[in-house]
Amino acid sequence: MPITIANIKHRLDERLGDNLTVVAQAGRKKITRRHGILKETYPAVFVVDLDPATNAFKRVSYTYTDLLTKSIEINFDDGTANTNKTTC
Repeated sequence: MPITIANIKHRLDERLGDNLTVVAQAGRKKITRRHGILKETYPAVFVVDLDPATNAFKRVSYTYTDLLTKSIEINFDDGTANTNKTTC
């Protein structure tokens, strides 16, 4: 079964409030890792509240398309990896 944006949103809805790490491509040969809590999901984006000890700002949002196109990767702290895999 192919992964759709609706599937990704549904999986994230089930994980609201969970701790996670977002690994994002920040440019050529550069990645950023951000630790936080999955706070909210909206029809087109989801919001992560960041850990204030390690980040300069409070929140960051990503689109479900970022996950679908593998521009970002999400790893939940319980060991569950990337929500764009069918096993999550």
